[in-house]
Amino acid sequence: MPLTVHAAPVVLTMTGDDPARDGVLRDAAVAVDGDRIAGVGPVGEVAGRFPDARVRRWPGVITPGLVNAHAHLQYTDFAHLASSGLPFPEWLLALNRERAGYTEARWQESARRGVHLMLKSGTTAVADVVTHACVLVPVARSGIRGVSYIEVLADDAAWAAKRRDRFFAALDTPVGRTLGVSPHTPYSVGSAVFRELVAVARERGLRMHPHLAESADEVEFVRSGTGSFADVHHALGTTHELLDAGSGLAPGGYLDTLGALGPDVHVAHGVHLDAADRALLRERGTAVALCVRSNATLKAGEAPVADYLTEGSPLALGTDSLASGPSLDLWEEASAVRELALRQGYTAPDLDARLVTAATLGGAQALGLPAAGHLTEGGPADLAVFKVPTDLDPHTSLITHGAGSCVGTVLGGRLVHRR
Repeated sequence: MPLTVHAAPVVLTMTGDDPARDGVLRDAAVAVDGDRIAGVGPVGEVAGRFPDARVRRWPGVITPGLVNAHAHLQYTDFAHLASSGLPFPEWLLALNRERAGYTEARWQESARRGVHLMLKSGTTAVADVVTHACVLVPVARSGIRGVSYIEVLADDAAWAAKRRDRFFAALDTPVGRTLGVSPHTPYSVGSAVFRELVAVARERGLRMHPHLAESADEVEFVRSGTGSFADVHHALGTTHELLDAGSGLAPGGYLDTLGALGPDVHVAHGVHLDAADRALLRERGTAVALCVRSNATLKAGEAPVADYLTEGSPLALGTDSLASGPSLDLWEEASAVRELALRQGYTAPDLDARLVTAATLGGAQALGLPAAGHLTEGGPADLAVFKVPTDLDPHTSLITHGAGSCVGTVLGGRLVHRR
């Protein structure tokens, strides 16, 4: 690939002691040589360093490739469920019914479409929760960065019968992509199974990504062993140590007893984490991937975004899947998160900058990707271009106008999307 200088009115590098301030460059450029960044700075300076480079001039703002911190790429073709109007427990049952008719080929094609939609909207790295291992290879071949988290839903009997063997087969099959472990939730994974998954992840140095406190039903089940999720266990004939007695703990505290919190973990949703649980996650260095549009679709509640921001919790953004969300566009998610934060009373002027950080550096840190989420000389050439107004604060411009505005995505130095 020829050396290319990508120039734009604004470049957000997301670097420096204060990325929101220090990382804003006007009339700037990013030089790409092969799959690496060769230089970042004022356009005249960068073009002068590489006089033989091809210069590609873009409108709007160049950012690091976005990092989607919670998604299920294989459910891209399940968009009809997002408009079903079903509350969360019934939606889960409908999802399981839909899954029964899918072949490996259909799962793979659905995941490919999800990757395409992400690249088209400027996302170059993703935390992909994988229920069917057949999607690992097509996602790896796409080149999109990130971690594929092998998901487990199992009580002791199901784990011993088949699912343990399937889980280890997925972990032990080389696919060309970083793998992690996703114990689904505290209500769908038996405590002994959960502990084993934590031990396996730590022994192998793998990151973990469970769903946590997505619904009030989960809080009830974890605390007292009752409610709609207890009814589901009884109806399916599955067992769980928390049935009918519970743990007496909130979800975050319960995960902590399983050893399932830490800087090598980020959780999805965090809708119903109280102040004590939020403090516990901060103490353990565990980030939360917010998915507020999915929560609204499933009537699961509203995440305490203003509290997370005020308390300084590490945050990332996710779109979840099209089965529960309207798009895989991370700026659309960020706009919804901003709306919720404002409605909850967050008034600090840093809101837009913090949400841009969550969509880039925050996601990269949640996934353990130190080279992602910023534009640095020598780093991977993953960047996105958004045709948004440049006479505004660029963070505000991206949150306000970024949805649907991606005109170019560069992944590993290759232009994989252009509009």
